[in-house]
Amino acid sequence: MAIRDPAVAGMFYPDQPARLRKELEQMLQGAAAATEAPTPKAVIVPHAGYIYSGAVAASAYRRLASAGGSIRRVALLGPAHRVYLEGMAVPDVTGFATPLGEIPLDRPAVEAVSALPGVTWSNAAHAYEHSLEVQLPFLQIVLDDFRLVPVVVGRCDPERVASVIDFLWGGPETLVVISSDLSHFLPYNRAREMDGNTCRRILDKASSLSGEEACGAYVINGLMRSQHCRDLAVEAVDLRNSGDTAGDKRKVVGYGAFALH
Repeated sequence: MAIRDPAVAGMFYPDQPARLRKELEQMLQGAAAATEAPTPKAVIVPHAGYIYSGAVAASAYRRLASAGGSIRRVALLGPAHRVYLEGMAVPDVTGFATPLGEIPLDRPAVEAVSALPGVTWSNAAHAYEHSLEVQLPFLQIVLDDFRLVPVVVGRCDPERVASVIDFLWGGPETLVVISSDLSHFLPYNRAREMDGNTCRRILDKASSLSGEEACGAYVINGLMRSQHCRDLAVEAVDLRNSGDTAGDKRKVVGYGAFALH
């Protein structure tokens, strides 16, 4: 069975292993440490090129550093950008590759998820999808050996997304990663206003975000509708946009990092 090869290495992040590892380590070291913060059960992280959103994502991933050895499985859900998708899709492969090596899939879990309502098999939905791929090198740095359950989410009832998340929730061995950027292509001040409001809604566990507020709205809404999320606190770890990181301020993309524990 096939391996899903990296599609955006060399574009969204470095394709040379040594350079990629160095860049990741620098971003993680530059993220503010929260010495008394509990280990997150779930994180919401952005998925743009590392030059734009990598530091924001690193602020959440740094929270996992002390638990790297105990997390053995990652349920990774992100929005579909490359193909139109109704519902959700899992890939029929044995692993995902990055310049840092291969990550094996939890095949029994993937096969079980494929039988849930709204889920189909689709390698096409995963082949060029960056929302999941850009998270993988971060996970390879902060975690030890782990298996992956990757799910691309298209137009989908949040209750169905919630059922997948609840099915995969597990115990402390499982981390849930939700990949989403925030607003897109607004002027800097307008983006700050909209993203600030979206941040407050996420902190309140709102489950009715729109695509204008977050490109991963279907995924975030599903997380907030999940039964297990009810018992978690949501923490805003970082909130910036491309005008703060590496772009101009005329049209920016918003990025937020959140930890749920």
